[in-house]
Amino acid sequence: MTSTSTTIDSALRGRAGRLAMAGFWLATRTLMVVLLVVNLHGTSSVRVEITQTYNNWYDVLVTGTMPHDDVMWQYPPAAAAIFLSPDLLPFLSYFQAFVALTVVCDALIAVGLVRAARRADGSLAGAVLWLTTLPLLLSLPFGRYDLQVTLLAVGSLLCLRFRRKLGGVLAGVGALVKVWPLLTLIGTPRGRTTRDAVVSAVAAGAVLLAVLALFFRDTLGFLGNQGNRGIQVESLGGSALMLGKLVGAWSGKVEVRYGAYEYLGPYVSSVALVSVGLTVVGFAWLLLWRVKARRWTTATPLDAALCAILVFTITSRVLSPQYLIWLVGLAAVCLTCKHTTQRPVAWLIVASTALSTAIYPLTYGSEILPGTGFGTFLLVLRNGLLAWAAVWSCLRLWRASVSPVPASGSVNGKDAGTAAAPASKAGSEVPARV
Repeated sequence: MTSTSTTIDSALRGRAGRLAMAGFWLATRTLMVVLLVVNLHGTSSVRVEITQTYNNWYDVLVTGTMPHDDVMWQYPPAAAAIFLSPDLLPFLSYFQAFVALTVVCDALIAVGLVRAARRADGSLAGAVLWLTTLPLLLSLPFGRYDLQVTLLAVGSLLCLRFRRKLGGVLAGVGALVKVWPLLTLIGTPRGRTTRDAVVSAVAAGAVLLAVLALFFRDTLGFLGNQGNRGIQVESLGGSALMLGKLVGAWSGKVEVRYGAYEYLGPYVSSVALVSVGLTVVGFAWLLLWRVKARRWTTATPLDAALCAILVFTITSRVLSPQYLIWLVGLAAVCLTCKHTTQRPVAWLIVASTALSTAIYPLTYGSEILPGTGFGTFLLVLRNGLLAWAAVWSCLRLWRASVSPVPASGSVNGKDAGTAAAPASKAGSEVPARV
């Protein structure tokens, strides 16, 4: 697989290769927009998020108030900037402007991944993954605001290596848009790199929060709505309840709550508690890894970020289909570095992405919500792959940075590519220039 990736990478580095990638991006993104605009494959349910939910929030936000009275408002205050951003294109309708700006964010991510491939240890595999995998989600990426958030996270990771303060700023801003981009800092090398990145993130977040507080009322009102979320159908806990219902071991129902389909019935609160407990355990493991890590390569911050988001995604009570956009973006960043340990994990994410589209929107109303045998199979398989990816990601990250290196010099018996990575001891830093 490594030799094949190297061959493809070499073929795409020329002018013809770059033109081919640009043409592929244009063709696939045009198709994605068409699917969003026309009513095909259930995409009308994707489009309604912009035309109704986001547009309604816009009408409230322009008055200087966060829409905290809407139980669907569960986002940090800087998300307001995303929903107000269509004002940048006043000659278009709200829907048209939002989609256009989202497509621009997609293009910026692709350009960033291509530029990262120019580094001494760079690879175009990340750009190829992004170009080919995102369209598997059909129109969904352009019907949600998660591409904008993913741009901040990808930008943070790509900047951390050479411009760590800027990387920290992007992570801090991302945290005030949707929290999770702050986890991109989990793998920064101990020492000055971490200090600069974290201080910059905190400073950027504080300044942005202060500015938002000047222009909007009740900037932290989202916390109450988020804390009351239950078990969404698509989550890992939801798939367990769906399987229990299929075999007659659980009696419950599906109901719309907080803008999503959630399970109600016996044991749901216990499943929610287990999910929160697994999140805490996952966070504790990440802290333990950071304390125990002894070796950093140029890929370690990227790999750790993907690992962290996988852990928090699979243990979430929600796990909406747009979460796959985050995972595809971070997996692509990992593959921009030849020394990544997450290559097989990225393949699992690709498979999970395809299954996510089969779940939503293609069979959501006909198979998933009714809890049919086929729907249960799809959901359990998708979540099983994501759980496998999370565990495998943790194991590979631990072996690469914590476990003693075998005498042969490879991190594990199968990863010759990782062995070639420039390693550093704990407390050292990735150099500012390579």
